[in-house]
This record gives sequence, structure tokens and C-alpha cells, in this order.
Amino acid sequence: MDDEGGDRVIGRVRRKWRGRSTLVWIDIYSRWMLQGQPWLSLAFASLMLVVPDHLTAAQLAVVRTILALGALQAVVFVPLGRRALDRYMGKGPAPWGLLAVSMVLTIAVFAALTALSALVGPADSANASTLGMLVGGTMVTALIPSGAALSLLIRKRVFLGGCGLFAAALLLAGGALSGGWPLWGIVAALVVTVGLMASSTGRSVGWFLAVMWKLEAARDVQSRLAVAEERLRFGRDMHDVLGRNLAVISLKSELAVQLARRGRDEAVDQMVEVQRIAQESQREVREVVRGYREADLQVELAGARSVLQAAGVGCQIEGDGGAGLPADVQSALGWVAREGTTNVLRHAPDAGCCVIRTRVSAGQAVLVMENDGARDAAPGPNASGGGSGLKGLRERLLPLGGTLEAERRPGGSYRLTAQLPVPAAGIQEGGAI
Repeated sequence: MDDEGGDRVIGRVRRKWRGRSTLVWIDIYSRWMLQGQPWLSLAFASLMLVVPDHLTAAQLAVVRTILALGALQAVVFVPLGRRALDRYMGKGPAPWGLLAVSMVLTIAVFAALTALSALVGPADSANASTLGMLVGGTMVTALIPSGAALSLLIRKRVFLGGCGLFAAALLLAGGALSGGWPLWGIVAALVVTVGLMASSTGRSVGWFLAVMWKLEAARDVQSRLAVAEERLRFGRDMHDVLGRNLAVISLKSELAVQLARRGRDEAVDQMVEVQRIAQESQREVREVVRGYREADLQVELAGARSVLQAAGVGCQIEGDGGAGLPADVQSALGWVAREGTTNVLRHAPDAGCCVIRTRVSAGQAVLVMENDGARDAAPGPNASGGGSGLKGLRERLLPLGGTLEAERRPGGSYRLTAQLPVPAAGIQEGGAI
């Protein structure tokens, strides 16, 4: 039982990870790339410890302290970078507390560098190259986390101006305290360089993710607008059909009430007229509903292309759209096209292309609808056969002798295939598709 429970947990985790959209994976990858930079710099600086066997114990102790502070800085940047990106995209509050901790660690690194510069001294040229590489690595480790986060929280001009002032202050303070003006000149130059690198890296990642999420939101809005437009069209049709008739029924009913109160026989005539108008309204409503229920294949194909393109999905239609097929066959295939389009919008958020093919082969009218970007695209026939939409389509096709197959294919594609028998006499001239 324990093994089975573990397998179920692993299965749920796998489904959760595989169910993530491409945009979510891009977001995760970009954040990991940004948050991994301090760790790479720390690893580079740590490699320098293999070389300096000639460092004194005091110098080596300061170097290890700097590396430890860099490791803490990288740890703090994990939640700091995530929350700073969220703030830049307007998804959460600014992490000023974590930023303060990161700034304190940065100042501590520069204080340790000052102590190291004083221990080395201007005349110690034996350790100059090794310490220079250590300084470069620790500078990147110290500045990238706080710099990248700060660049996401304040204006770019303010950040760059602050980097310049900070570099000048370090040059004056470090040079005066330790006497190592050349070393602190290099440090000041590194501050400006790393600050520019941190700003470009952090803001580039934030801008890229913000644009991607806005595009995803716009795509969702376009899909909703397409559905809302269809609802408005149905509402307008119902209003045009029932509005006038209901107004007439109301007036004639009121007139019949008044005539009945006066004992006039004309009240019966008015109610007969009301009954006639009501029956006519029922017939007109049925015609409107029938127009939606008995879908026209060519209209549905054009609508599918319009809706999918509005949602950012390229739609290619191959064939002449069922021209010449019997009306009942066109209606059934039109419903397949409509339901397939809905499934693309709902269940394939990463879809970029959809192809709809229609043809007549061996007395069978065939409609194939295939799209990419399907979630949990494990291959296998009829993988989504239990859906209520597909079940309803099968019930529509069954009285006509038709079949419906849904298949998830390797590579994240999804194929919907509908087949309906068509008698040879039922295909009008020019109806080969």
C-alpha cells in the first residue's frame, strides 16, 4: 500500500508539472536564470580559494568571510528576486524588508573588502592578481542580488545615479581608509559595471515576463469577447423576434380585459388574436433556435477561423467546406467544428496552429480537426472520450450513422475526427470535398 500511495503522489506531481502551460515554464525558467546568477558568481569566487596558498591566515579568514556573506546574499535573493519581479509586474507588494537585508549584506561585503585591502597593503604584489579575481567575483556576488532587485523597484535613472554616487563614495572612503587607491579604483569601476549589468538583467527579465503575461491576458480577453459577441448576436435575434410580438400581446390582452369588464363580445376576438400571435411567436422562436442548433458547416468553419485567430491561434481550412453535402450532414459536421473550436480555446492554452480538413472518401464525409498545444498530451486513442462536449457530439452523430474519435498524439497535438456516411445520391454536383 505504501508503494501504491507513493506512486499516486508521484503521478499527481507529474501531472501537475506536465499540466503547466508554456508561459508558466518560461516564467519559471526566467526566474531561475535571474536567481542563479549570484550562485554562479559565488562558485567562481570560491574556485579562487584553491589558488592562494600563499595568503596569510588573516587574509584567508577575511576572504572566507566575504564568501560566506556572498552565500547569504544569494540565499536572500531567492525570495527577494521573486517578490521584486512580482512587484514589477504589479502582482504583489514591494519587498523592502528583504531588500534592506540584502543592502546590509552588501555593505558588509564592502567592509570586509576594506579590511582585506588593509591587510594586503599597496606593496604586496604577490597576492594582487589573486585578490583582484576574488574582489571581482565577490563584487558580482554582492551587487547583482541587491542591484537587480533595486532596479525592479525604483526608476532606472534613479538607480543608475545611485550606482554612480555609491561608486564615488566607495573610492573615496576605501582609498582613504586603506590607502589602496588603485584597488578601490577598480572596485568603483566594478560597481558601475556590475550595477549596469544588474539593472539590464533584472529589468530585462521583468519586462519580458510582464509583456508575456499581458499577451496571455489579451488572448484570454479576445476569446471572451468572441463568446460575448456570439451571445449578443443571439440576444439581438431573440429581441427582434419577440420584442414586437410581446408588445402586441400586452396591448391586446389589456384591451381584452377592458372589453370583458364591459361585457363586450369583442373580448373573445381579442384573446383569439393574442393566442394566434403567441403561437406565431413560438414558431419564430423555434426557427431562431433551429438556426443555432442546425449549424451550417461553412458558417461554422468561418466562425472557427475568426474566433481562433482572435485568440492568437492560426487556423488553416483545407477543402471547400462541405459544399453539396446534405443539410443534416453539414449541420452535424458544423457542430463538430464548433465544439472542436471551443475545446481548443479551453484545453489548449499554448496552441499556435489549428488545421481543419474536410473530404469525402469511400462514401464517408470526414472532418479532421488537429491542433497543437494540448495539455497533458500523452499519446493514446480517445484520450478525452469522457468529456461531456464530445459525448454530446457522439449522440448527435449516432442517429446519422456517424462516429467521432478524439486522439492525443505525440508532441502535444490533439486530433478530432468525425465521419458520416453519405449516399452517392446525396452529394450534389460539385460537392466533392
